[in-house]
Amino acid sequence: MPNPSIPESPRTASPLRIGCAAGFSGDRVDAANAVVDTLIAQGGPAFLIFETLAERTLALAQLRRRADPEAGYEPLLDALLRPVLARCLAHRIRIVSNFGAANPLAAARHIARMAVELGLSPPRIAVVWGDDVSGPEFRPALREQLGPVFDDLQIVSANAYTGAEPIADALDAGAQIVVCGRVADPSLTVGPALHHFGWARDDWDKLGRATMAGHLLECGAQVCGGYFADPGFKDVPDLAEVGYPIATLAADGQCSITKAAGTGGLVSLATVKEQLLYEVHDPCAYLTPDVVADISQATVVQTGPDEVALNGVRGHAQPTSLKVNVCFEGGWLAEGEISYAGPRAEGRAYMAADVLRQRLPHLALRVDLIGVVSVLADDGGRLLANMPSSHAKGIPQSMSKSTSKDVRLRVAAAHADKAQAERLCREVTALYTCGPAGGGGVRTALTPRLNTLSCLLPRGLVKTGFTMLEAL
Repeated sequence: MPNPSIPESPRTASPLRIGCAAGFSGDRVDAANAVVDTLIAQGGPAFLIFETLAERTLALAQLRRRADPEAGYEPLLDALLRPVLARCLAHRIRIVSNFGAANPLAAARHIARMAVELGLSPPRIAVVWGDDVSGPEFRPALREQLGPVFDDLQIVSANAYTGAEPIADALDAGAQIVVCGRVADPSLTVGPALHHFGWARDDWDKLGRATMAGHLLECGAQVCGGYFADPGFKDVPDLAEVGYPIATLAADGQCSITKAAGTGGLVSLATVKEQLLYEVHDPCAYLTPDVVADISQATVVQTGPDEVALNGVRGHAQPTSLKVNVCFEGGWLAEGEISYAGPRAEGRAYMAADVLRQRLPHLALRVDLIGVVSVLADDGGRLLANMPSSHAKGIPQSMSKSTSKDVRLRVAAAHADKAQAERLCREVTALYTCGPAGGGGVRTALTPRLNTLSCLLPRGLVKTGFTMLEAL
C-alpha cells in the first residue's frame, strides 16, 4: 500500500498510450512508422519507446566504446529514429529509450545532430546517468559481493539496472527525448506513467501494473505473434508484416495491449499470456528496480480484435538491492565452419571434428553439427568427448551410414591467449585438403570476448539522475 505520509498528486486521469518500436538491438528499423501513425491517429498523450539493450548488447557496446570514445550506443540509432523523429516532435509524442547503451551522452549528441540535419528545432534531450558503477568508490562493495575472484578480473565495465524515477524526473523537467543506458526494460514504460499520472512513487500496485505493461511491450513484436508463431500449431497471419505493440494505461495502472493499425500478426490471450510469463522467475515476485510485481492473481481478457486487457496485477515494495552486471576481459573466441554434403556427410563431419580434437588438445572445443545437433549440444564439449576417436577405433557405423546429406560443422573455442585461439581458425581452414573428403565453404572468425558476472549492490550506493543535453 502507498505510504500515506507521501501525498499522491495525480496530474491527469486521461489514458496514456505507449508504443514500442524495438524489442532488441538489431530489430527491424521500419517498425516505428506504423506505431507512430497509429499513435497520431488515436490522439491524446503518447510515448514511443525503443528497447534495444540486453546483457550481450551492452558488452558489445562496451567493446565499441573502447575502440572509439564516441561510439558505444545503439548502432542502428539513426535508422530507427530518423524516419519518425520529425513526426514525433510535431505531434508531441515523446521518446524514451535505452539506446544509449554504454554511451548515452554520445547517443544524445547524435540525436541532436540528426534534428539539425532534418531542419528541426532543437529538441530537449535528457541523458539519464547513474547506472555506471565501475568507479573506485564501488570496488569494495563489488568485491564483497563477488569474492576474491574480483581481484583477478580485468574489468571493462560495471552497470546497475536502474529504475524509472530519473526518467520521470527528466520528463517532469520538459524532456522530449530521454536517453538511458542500463535501465530495467519495464522502466521505459513506468517512467512515462509516473510522469503522466503523477503517482506516488511508493504506490506499489500502480507501479506493479505499469511494470507489467512495460514487460508486455519490451520485446516488441513478440507479444504480437512474432516469437509466438508456430505454423500448424500456433498460426499467425501475415507474419512478414508483423505489428508492434501499443499499450493503453489507465490512471489506476490497468492496461490493454493492441498493435499498430494495418499490420500483420495478432494480439490474443495466448500471445499475451506467453509474454506475461516470459523471463519471470516467480509470478508472485517479479523483481525490478521500481517494484516487486505480483501477477499471481492477474487476469487477461480479450476485449476486441487484437486487443487484450490485463487486470489484477499487484505490487510490493521495491527491492533493497539492484542487480549489477560486471563485464571483464574474457580472452578470445575462435570459430570455424565447414560444410559436408552427399553420402556419409555426417560421418565425415564427425571425423573432421575428431581431427581437430586430436590436433588441438590444449583447447576445449565446442562442436555443433548444424542440421543434426547444435541447439541441443553443449559448451562443455561432451558431444565430442563421448565420440569414439577415429584414430583409435574408427568412426562408428551409425555415423558413417547416417541419412544426413547436408551438414555444416561448427567448432568453437575460447582461450585467454590470442595466438592459441587463432590456431583453431588455421586448423579448420586446413581441412580443405587435409581431409576428410569433400569439405568446403570454410569461414573462420576470431573475436575478443567480454565475460559477465552478476551480483547485487545496496540501492543506496547507486545514485541516479539526469542532465539536459544543453547543460553538458
